[in-house]
Order: sequence, then structure tokens, then C-alpha cells
Amino acid sequence: MRSLLSFDGLADFWSNDYLGLARIPHAVELMGSTGSRLISGNSAAVEAIEQQVAAHFQNESALIFNSGYDANLGLFSALPQKGDTILYDELVHASVRDGIRLSFANAYSFKHNDPADLKRKLEKAQGSVFVAVESLYSMDGDLAPLVEINRLCREYDAFLIVDEAHSGGVFGEEGKGWCHELGIQDEVFIRLFTFGKAYGAHGAAVCCSEEVRQYLVNFARSFIYTTAPPVSFYEHILRQIELSKPEELRTQLQQNIIQFASQIPSRISSPRSPIQIVACSDPEACKLKAAALQQAGFAVKAILPPTVPAGTQRLRFCIHAFNTVEEIDRLISLLR
Repeated sequence: MRSLLSFDGLADFWSNDYLGLARIPHAVELMGSTGSRLISGNSAAVEAIEQQVAAHFQNESALIFNSGYDANLGLFSALPQKGDTILYDELVHASVRDGIRLSFANAYSFKHNDPADLKRKLEKAQGSVFVAVESLYSMDGDLAPLVEINRLCREYDAFLIVDEAHSGGVFGEEGKGWCHELGIQDEVFIRLFTFGKAYGAHGAAVCCSEEVRQYLVNFARSFIYTTAPPVSFYEHILRQIELSKPEELRTQLQQNIIQFASQIPSRISSPRSPIQIVACSDPEACKLKAAALQQAGFAVKAILPPTVPAGTQRLRFCIHAFNTVEEIDRLISLLR
């Protein structure tokens, strides 16, 4: 059974606040928006902020949703049509899968980070074809082979949709994501950035063409039928993006990741990923190890089935720019 935990006062190796921006206090006056964006919750200020967000991520337009879950739910339920095909990585986030379930398109999974299997599925796909992947997977800590996936999408005229939830702020110039670091951002149909991870805020932006933005405004039900956040919500996103731009944050983060990853031989994640996964022999041992780390002052959680497949239980560590050398060394000593 899952349970809610509080790790107040412990060294943070648990949260998604990779750059530590959520720890910066802000005096923000919160005001209600009074309604949905399509009724009373919109303003010129909000639309201007969306344009600034789009410009930062080098897209024509952006549409901000209340959360990453709402964004994926609205995007995948609205955009693919009956007779179309959605091909999705078997480990793609639950919000994408839930959006797909609400779609009238045909949907098939392909093996995780396996371009060869994707190619086999692309050869059989009908209608307009959408390919859904993440750039950095949150439960395995591995990066997608996006150059090859993008090449296949271009070869088969498929629309590539990349969820950059965990890579935004962490990779690319000024944190513009894994696609940007690989130089393919202009070739990807849609990129989705959530602000509850490295940006230390909330909400998510679908970065896309103006045509797609207008379509979502009209047909994405998770956008249409929800109360809009206050203007301060959008202002906070923009402020946190600005705070995320200095490269010193990403440099320090990568130094901390290298310090951890280079000394943990049992990890199964990418050596550049802020999400580091350490495999455990069985669920009970995993729970005991997590409890021991928590008792020693570290906010770490065991990830157990059914969240991950049976037999793949693991300890999940989120490395941050603010973690100290001493904290990481002590954590490593407890894992040996």
C-alpha cells in the first residue's frame, strides 16, 4: 500500500527541485482569477507571459495549463483524431497514457527507448501518426535517444511530442531542455515543459505552433473546463525561468551528479541524469534500506511495485545543485 510521508528537516535527495529554486522565498500576493481562461480568467498580461515562455523555449507559441497532468490529458485527448495512430514509449508518464485513453485514435506502445521497435510500429501505422516520449524518464533516470527517434519521425512523417518535464531547466542552453541540447528543438512538433520540477513553481506549458495552440484552446477539455490560476501564478513561472538561466546552477548540478554516479556502481540511470536509480534485491530489502537512510537524515524513498514492474524495485535519488559535497559523501558511504 502507498502512504504519505513528510521529510521535513532531512537532507533532500527526494524532491524534483533540481536547481533549488523552490527554496527561494517570494512574497507573492495571490488573487483569484474568477473563472476559466475562456470566460473571465484570461488577460493581456497572461498572454504576454505565454509569449515570453514560448520565446524562451524557442517556439512560436505556448499554452500554459494548470499542471503537467492537465496538459498531457488535454493534448492527447484532443489532438489525435479517429483513424489516427499514437505510438508511445511503454514507460511514458501516466498523464500521457490517460490522455491517450480519452482519445479516439488507435494507440500502441513500443519498447522503452527502442528506435528499432518504434520503426516496426511506424511501418504499420495509419492516419496521422503521433509519437509520444519523454526526454528524461522519472522512474529509470534514463535519457531518450531523441536524435534517432526524431530521425524516424521525419522519415515516416510522424508528429513527435516530447515531454521535457524532468529535463527542462537541467539540460540545454539556459535550461531549454534535452531537445535543445541535441539541436533538434526546431524539428519537434510539440515540447511540453512542466514547472514543478527544476523551476520550483507549478503548471506546464505546451510549446507548439500558433495553429496547435488555437486548436487546444478550443478542444482541450482540461484547459477549457477548469478555473484559471491567478495572474501571480503565471508571473511566478516567468520569474523562476529567469532564475534558472545562469549556467552556474547546471554546472553545480552536474558536478553533484558526477560525484554521486561515479561512486555508485549499482545505479542503472544515465550518468548525467539528476534522477539516480539504485537497484534493490527485493521489495523488503528496499523498504528497509530506505528507512535506514531516512533515520540517518536523508529524504529518500523506495519505489516499489506496482509503481514499477515486479522485480525492479529501487531506491530513487534526486540530486540537486544545493546538495553539499559532505551530504553526498555521507549518503554514498551509507549505500556501500
